[in-house]
Order: sequence, then C-alpha cells, then structure tokens
Amino acid sequence: MPPREDPNGGASPSEPAPPQPAKAKGKKKDENKDDDLSEEDQALKEQLELYVVRAQDPDPGVQKLALESMRYLPAPDDMSALKIAFEIYMKFGDFANALRIALLLYDKGLSIEIDDDIAADENEKEALQDIISNIKLSEGYLTLARDIEVMEPKSPEDIYKVHLIDGRGATSSSLDSARQNLAATFVNAFVNAGFGQDKLMTTPSDSSSSGSSGNWLFKNKEHGKASAAASLGMILLWDSDSGLAQLDKYLHSNDIHVVAGALLGIGIVSCGVKSDCDPAFALISEYFSRDESIIRIGAILGLGIAYAGSQKEEVRENLTAFLTDSQVPLEVLVFSAISLGLVFVGSCNEEVAQTIICVLMERSEPELAEPIMRLLPVALGLLYLGKQESVEATAEVSKTFDEKIRNYCDVTLMSLAYAGTGNVLKVQKLLGICSEHLEKGETHQGPAVLGISLIAMAEELGAEMAVRSLERLLQYGEQNIRRAVPLALGLLCISNPKVNVMDTMSRLSHDADAEVSMAAIISLGLIGAGTNNARIAGMLRNLSSYYYKEAGHLFCVRIAQGLVHLGKGLLTLSPYHSDRFLLSPIALAGLVTVLHACLDMKSIILGKYHYMLYILTLAMQPRMLLTVDEDLKPLSVPVRVGQAVDVVGQAGRPKTITGFQTHSTPVLLAAGERAELATEKYLPLTPVLEGFVILRKNPEYHED
Repeated sequence: MPPREDPNGGASPSEPAPPQPAKAKGKKKDENKDDDLSEEDQALKEQLELYVVRAQDPDPGVQKLALESMRYLPAPDDMSALKIAFEIYMKFGDFANALRIALLLYDKGLSIEIDDDIAADENEKEALQDIISNIKLSEGYLTLARDIEVMEPKSPEDIYKVHLIDGRGATSSSLDSARQNLAATFVNAFVNAGFGQDKLMTTPSDSSSSGSSGNWLFKNKEHGKASAAASLGMILLWDSDSGLAQLDKYLHSNDIHVVAGALLGIGIVSCGVKSDCDPAFALISEYFSRDESIIRIGAILGLGIAYAGSQKEEVRENLTAFLTDSQVPLEVLVFSAISLGLVFVGSCNEEVAQTIICVLMERSEPELAEPIMRLLPVALGLLYLGKQESVEATAEVSKTFDEKIRNYCDVTLMSLAYAGTGNVLKVQKLLGICSEHLEKGETHQGPAVLGISLIAMAEELGAEMAVRSLERLLQYGEQNIRRAVPLALGLLCISNPKVNVMDTMSRLSHDADAEVSMAAIISLGLIGAGTNNARIAGMLRNLSSYYYKEAGHLFCVRIAQGLVHLGKGLLTLSPYHSDRFLLSPIALAGLVTVLHACLDMKSIILGKYHYMLYILTLAMQPRMLLTVDEDLKPLSVPVRVGQAVDVVGQAGRPKTITGFQTHSTPVLLAAGERAELATEKYLPLTPVLEGFVILRKNPEYHED
C-alpha cells in the first residue's frame, strides 16, 4: 500500500491531528516488530495502525473512510490488510469492529471459543453461548411481531384478495386442484414464517393431532405432501424446541412423502440456530439407510439447510457416501452435492471438491444432459463462493469435463468465485459470453447472466450499471439469455423494489415466451420479498387474472405473492447486513441455488422438485432493530430511522441519515435505511444499529 500521510485528505484545521501510535513508539520499533511478518507486512501494519486509530475516531466520516479504503487493495493484500486490522482492533479492545472484520474475512481460524478468560461466570458463559447460537432469534422476532400487532395468522386467501379481481380470475382461484393446493402450501409457509401458528398446518389446541394439519396435508398429491409437511418447519422457523416436537409425529407416518417432508422440515426449523445437543443431525441421520429416494432427499436437503456454513465433518462423511455410490439415483446424487456445497460454502474444501469432480467426470452423456444435473456445477461453485483466485485449479480441471457440461461448469465456477467482489474484468468477460450467438442446446449463457448480477451486487454504482447492461441484453440477446435476465435483475434488487426494475418485470411478465414471463413473475416476488409492496401486490393480482387458465404461470404468481408478503412484511431475503458492509455467504448460497433451479423452471420448480424453494430459508432474516439492556431484556428507546447517506471521507460530523422519522424500538428497517439513537441516555455497544443491539446506560447522562 502506498504510504500516505493523511488518508482522510488532511485533518480539519479546528481539530488536532489523531494520534499515531506507530510513530510515537519509534525508539522501541524493533522490539515491537512481529517476528513472523515480512518487512513489507510490518510496514503495512504500521500504516494500518494509523487507519485503525482513525477507525476509532468519533467522526463517522473518518471511521467509514478507514474501513472502506482497506477493501480497495488488490488481492492478496486486501486479505492481509484485513487480518492485520482485525489484530489491531483486538489490541485496542474494539471487539465489535473486530467481529465485523472477522465476518468479512469468513476465516474459521478467527472463531473464538468461550473460555474462562472471556467469561468466568457460568451464567455469563451460557448467555454468550445463547447469543452465538442465535437461540433468542425466535423470541426477538415474535416480540417485534407483537409490537407491530401482526401475530394473527393469515390464510392464502387473505393474500390472494380474490374479491379485488374483476371477472375471470375470481372463479379460477376457487378450483380445488392439487397444483393450487401446493401453491397455497408455499404461500401459507412464506407468509406465516416464524410465527408458530397458521390456518392450515398448526393444529388448534382443542382438536386432536389428526385435525386441520392432517386434512390439509392429504389435499396434496405425492411430492406435494412432502412440501406440505416441510412447510410446518418454516411456520415454526428458529423455534427448534417446539418445531421438532410438532414435526416428530410425521416421522411415524406410513406415507413416505410425509416422512420426507418432516425430515426437510426438521432442517428448516433448525436453520440458523445451534443447539448443544444437536438434535437435527441425530434425528435426520437415522433415515440415510432408507431405500426410498424421496426420504433420502428429504434427509439430505434437511441436513444441508440445518448445517449450512458449519463445515461439519460428520455431514461430509454421510453425504460423500452417496456421491461415491454408483447405484444411487441421479436426484439423490445431485441433492447430496448441493447439501455439501451449502454446508461447506466458501471453504475451498479439497476433499468435497474432488468428490463432486469425480461424479461429473464419471457420468455418461445422457445423464449429464438431464436438467437437474446442472446443479452439480453450482454445488462445486458454492465451495469457492467469493474466494476469487482459489477456484483456478478447479476451473482448469473443469475444462476436461464432457462438452455437455464443460462450459456451464466453467461459467458457474467463475461467477460464484467472484460473487460480491465487483470485479469489472470478470463482468466484462461474462458480457462477452452473453454476446456470442450459439448453437441450440448450449445452456451456459444463463449462468453468465446470473454471474453479472452476482459480481456487480457488491456496491450501488456497480449494481446500477449492471441493470443497464441487463436491459441491453434483453433487447439484443438470444432467447436463453432473455430467460435469465429477470432472475438476474431479481438478485440485484432483492427485497428492494426499485421502480425502474419493477416496470421492466411488469413488461416481461406478459412476454410471449413462457419461460421469460414465469422468470419475471418469480422475480417480482424476489424484488418485493418481505416488503408488502402494494404496487407489486396489485400487479400480481392482475397477473393471476391474466393467467387463470395457465397452471404453471398461476403457480409462479402464487409463489411471488407469498414472497412479497414474506413473514407478513417482517423478513428480508437480502444477503447484505451490517450497513451493507458484510455479505452473508450462507444467504447468498441459498439464493444462488434457487435461482439456478429457476433457470429451468418447467423441469425443476414446476416439476417434482418444488421443495427446492425452501432453500430460500437460508436467506431469511428479520429486518428489524431490537434494543435490549445488558441483561438481554427488551428495552424500548427512541430511534431515528431514515434513508442512509454515504459520509465516506466527509469532514466534521455530517448527517448519516436523511428524511428520518422518530420511532420507539423495536422498528422495521427497509432496504437503504439506517437507524440512529435519538437519546443520549444509552450508548450502543455496536457501531451499526441493526438486528439485536445491546445498550448500556451512559454514565455521563443526567436528567434535565
């Protein structure tokens, strides 16, 4: 990094220059040198000490500049700089910012075991473990729901609002078909996600266990029963104690589809929360030895969702056994690979990569031509999600694959490895692939279009430029490119309904090509996910009337309606958090997997693999700010919520939000919004007010 005297462009004349510890200890410089650092790294560390001092500066502009400038270094210097920044934050006792850096690095070596040095008291240790394990997530989410008064369960009819549709659409939605019931299952699961009660699956206390849930379950056919049973897991999301108890009864069913759904439901209810006794693995692993493919798939996918990002070795051993068994059906093979990709996301695990590569090399040409086999390269790519150059060796091996899958694998690996990096050269390369006119049967341009969104989503300007590029592809691209563009736009603006993108989707939802229109309808749901956006809801109602005779399109409309009202408007699918500083690889992995499945809507989502939509659970998070005291009890304080303003490098104390309103916590935060405390009575223990925030009483505050 080139030496700079003042990364903030010069100190304000009215303020003293910040301290520079690296220079202040000049005489002891040799003693303080780290033996394991090269001279170049030592110089970098000394320069970073200055950055981190500025990162602790009370001026938010200086803070932001110090953190952001580290990310513009070329690889591998950026990782070295962030690791050194982590060390310095720890040295200065700024643990909240150290944690943000550790999460940005996604390095398992930085994880901390809670020992006696951190918490000597057993109660304190237990409280910290509960925070790390996300045990309080369900409780906090329901606190928010009660405060906003949305606890009342909603039925699919409440979402469809048939009475607002004129004429023909009103009659179609009352048809009691298996496809419509399956759609209602998903809508019910998405809308009531995490609330613990609904009007279809959870049984009222005054009826027997074979009551309403049993009736609804058997209004679905075969694979539909699996999705219906699994929907109970989403309704009880994050509440593993209650969820496992209610799902247990379905494990003893004589119907294999119900058992498979229950296993998937166990994975869903355990998603994002950890337990000391690890009940999900104990319950699911018993069913690996069953012969029925659907039960195996339920167990495998349940395990993938429950342990996403955990890199759990026991999961690897169990799932690798399926991949190395030549007698295993193709669908079981593919879901084993997908689950391994989710569990080891971003880990660059060589053993898992080699196993998936062997599968891709050994399969025959007719097998590789199956639509679901295209998810194998996605599974391989997930291992290198965001890891940039680390994928190069695997990418070289992929050039030896059968031509049926070679290009698809190559493009998928590149787009996933550079996801969230904003790498302009890779975006140019993908645009070049999209500009080619290929023979029929080539499918790799779809992943290239998704790849543009994946790479460009890193920051606002890049995302806007990508939207423009995708508009051009719509005008001049081949048909298989046009089919992927709506999904790419949906990923760029996920849970963030921008008007220009909404208009494009509205136009494409009436496209003559069925695949394009279905992708646009699903993407309307993605951009409005969890926002209750009235305009999108109106568009979808009109589409349900327009496509009342088209079963596939109507199913997509229903899924989109469920997504728009996700968690009754309390959830988001956005993989970014901590003021867009951090990208959750687990959330992005879930989104990418579902979007690749949507590239062949008719074969996968509209076929018998509709339960893949539950992988979206990995990206679901409450879009809330909930303040608690030091005993972790909810504490209502006034906060200002407004549109975030970029203050990087601005001198003084510029306003960080604009157009704000003052509310009492808990509050909802929409895309692009930021919150700040409207009282000096409490001090937040974290630099970003999002999710759960612990407040400490300000010792210098006195009542007037």
